[in-house]
Amino acid sequence: MIGSRQKDLLKCIVEEYVKTARPVGSKSLCKKFKCSSATIRNDMMSLEEMGYLEKTHISSGRVPSEAGYRYYVDNLMEPKKISGEDMLKIQTIFSNKSLALDDAITKSLEIVSDMTNYTSVVLGSKSKDNNLQKVEVIPISNTSIVAIVVTDKGHVESKNISFEKEIDSTELTKTTELLNKMLIGIPLDDIPSKLEFDIKPIIRNYVKNYEMVYNAFYDALSNFASGKDVRFTGKTNILKQPEFSAVDDVKNIISKFESKDVVSKIEESADEVKVYIGSESEFDDNLTVVKTKYHTKGKDGTIAIIGPKRMEYDRVVNMLEYIKENIESRE
Repeated sequence: MIGSRQKDLLKCIVEEYVKTARPVGSKSLCKKFKCSSATIRNDMMSLEEMGYLEKTHISSGRVPSEAGYRYYVDNLMEPKKISGEDMLKIQTIFSNKSLALDDAITKSLEIVSDMTNYTSVVLGSKSKDNNLQKVEVIPISNTSIVAIVVTDKGHVESKNISFEKEIDSTELTKTTELLNKMLIGIPLDDIPSKLEFDIKPIIRNYVKNYEMVYNAFYDALSNFASGKDVRFTGKTNILKQPEFSAVDDVKNIISKFESKDVVSKIEESADEVKVYIGSESEFDDNLTVVKTKYHTKGKDGTIAIIGPKRMEYDRVVNMLEYIKENIESRE
């Protein structure tokens, strides 16, 4: 059972370690708690035995464990008020009616990334409110192309397509013309069924290797439809965190930012702001993901802040709640 002084001690150690990134020793806590160094050391040992603190090396200093951060967030954290200056920056973005909502969300999270040195991400459901405007094809070789999809909301995405054998350029031109003729204005969600029932019966009359070409385009365009609109801000901010100075750690995290399968795990189903620490995040054991779901104008999305476990939880939770309120209150 964690005692009252131990709770205060754990809170102090978490907040000190978040600020300094250095293990916290008993001497620095004696004056604050008006206790002897021996008393503080005993309490720190008890917290370590309970799994809330851990040693990084042979020094007497301690750092919070994953369980310690979790206890802090659930029981000890006092949300920090947003400064008037920061609040004004965010309000100015959302009150700008000439700015599309998606852009306002992205810009507000850019501010959070700048203020915190953490990474922010928006996962929007692009397929619900985007119609196809254009499909373009850029040949790379005789057996590969890049397909580019442009939507009416200005979203652009590309995908490499490889064929089993050489494809004549005229066949690709015919296919692209057919897709643009029959798919322009179609919601991305409806594209797979449109391809299967309307385009597939026709394409065989236009293209010699129609099965191979059709299957490749079907896979690519279905992927666009089922994908999420993912926007990162401050990806390289992780380089500014002292715990990620090792090159391999940085490469590992950056590669996860580039993986759609891994990024999709950031999506949130809960309406309140949730904190996932380390292994809880299913993203990376050394990171914390603070995230929430938003609902507005018939579409849903997730906004998230990603940083080290040594994160300013009290500040980030409040910022994310404030941005969510602004998103959902915008007309």
